[in-house]
Formats: sequence, C-alpha cells, structure tokens
Amino acid sequence: MRKFRRLDEFEKEYFRNHPEEIDDYLTEIFQEYAEDNDSGALLASLRVVARVRGISEIAEQTGMTRRGLQKALSSNSNPRLENVNSIMKALGYCLTPQKIMPSAPE
Repeated sequence: MRKFRRLDEFEKEYFRNHPEEIDDYLTEIFQEYAEDNDSGALLASLRVVARVRGISEIAEQTGMTRRGLQKALSSNSNPRLENVNSIMKALGYCLTPQKIMPSAPE
C-alpha cells in the first residue's frame, strides 16, 4: 500500500528550507482568520510553524508541556488568549491590533 504525505508535512519541510517566509505566512494566516474566523485553520498553521521551530523548545518557553502545546494547537482546540499570546511570543512575535480599512462602496 502506498503511503501518502499529509499537507502539513509538506508545509513543515518547506518552511524548514525557507524560514525567511514564515513572517509573511503568519501575517497571511492571521489575515485569513480575521476574514473567515476559522480558528481550526489558524491553529493548524501555527502548529506547523511551532514544529518547524521545535515543539519542545516552544513548550519550554511557554511553560506548557509538549503535549499541552500540541493540544492547544490542535484544530479542535479552543485555547485561551493567554496561551496563544505565549505561543506567539515564543515564536518571536506579538499579537497587535491592526485597523480594518473600510470597504470601498460599490
């Protein structure tokens, strides 16, 4: 039986080879979340970045266990804002508000 790789495995490999693209990726996934409120997709994308940076290291920096971090970043999770903020800090980012530009009238 042929074994297929999952999309997150491709993403992880891509960002390991192109770490300079993580900044733009994070900006994009948060913009998409602002538009569609799909927290599962956001958390899955953050999990990919955390795996690239090292789950154990991120867990240590956040004060979470490795398992707790993986649970917080699962697509079915509903992590507290403090956890997301800690994870973002451990990744080297902060959560900051961005003004929404009004849509142009049609």
